[in-house]
Amino acid sequence: MLMAFVGARFFLSSTSDPFRTIARLDVPSYMDNANSLRGNVYKIEGEVSNSLAWSPTSGRLIAIDADDEVLPVLVTSEFNAVNIQKGQKFLFVLEVDPNGVLKTKKLTQQ
Repeated sequence: MLMAFVGARFFLSSTSDPFRTIARLDVPSYMDNANSLRGNVYKIEGEVSNSLAWSPTSGRLIAIDADDEVLPVLVTSEFNAVNIQKGQKFLFVLEVDPNGVLKTKKLTQQ
């Protein structure tokens, strides 16, 4: 009985991150030189701290608090239907585009 409980606990904890196979964004490396990360895909969990800009074709530019830094994230127009508000926590899958901008590929509210 104890083994079943421990096994179930391990299985549930390992499946709580839907993006567990994606590398976590190294925030200090990104802040130091975003161009060195261009073309790569990362995940990061953060809290929305501000909405910076909006365009119906490009999407929303938001600021998130993550790893003691504030990062700009472009939430692309494919996520226009998602209600994103200050204080909400999200798990983002982001691509560093050719200009060093963090663009959302997937997101999940935490």
